[in-house]
Amino acid sequence: MTDDALDPRVARTRRDVVDAAAALLLEEGWDAVSHVEVARRAGYAKATVYTHWPKRLDLIRAAIDQICDDSHNPPTTGDLREDLRVSLADFATDLTEGHLDRLLAGVVERANENDVVQALRQRLYDTGTSAMRGILVDHLAPRDVEPSLALLIGAVLVRVTFEGKPATRAFVDDLIERVLGTADEASPVSARREPKSRS
Repeated sequence: MTDDALDPRVARTRRDVVDAAAALLLEEGWDAVSHVEVARRAGYAKATVYTHWPKRLDLIRAAIDQICDDSHNPPTTGDLREDLRVSLADFATDLTEGHLDRLLAGVVERANENDVVQALRQRLYDTGTSAMRGILVDHLAPRDVEPSLALLIGAVLVRVTFEGKPATRAFVDDLIERVLGTADEASPVSARREPKSRS
């Protein structure tokens, strides 16, 4: 264990600074995140922020890691269509009210700059789609999981971000039926899993 991990003051400083960086990233976007502004928001000296995060990208990576770690997914019920409906509605809300669209735009715009940003883009995608992927894995044939995921996520992203329209219940229901209409539903999960051995 490092000295930093043992010192509650350092832990508090790290938490406060990353909280400020994450809020700034979500509220104002990639370009707004700087050592000066994060230090001002967090209430620490600029030198303190530089000590722990020497590069601007260090701050952004810490912020995105925290955003992903703090993400929560709606509980599932086992009903394919209802679970997809709730998951897609949650994704649409994150895009509009949670400023996920701004966060994604900043990462996608810079993903070709270096491997770190590419990894952050992948982390955001994996985090944002993990719940829906799990739903699809439990209900669809393996070959249909990724194409269905891309169609569902892509359609809501275009609808909300590019068209500027709400992902209404009618839109989501129609989307789900169109996507599931091209996919093969697998056998029930209980039938596909190996039974537990009894001792």
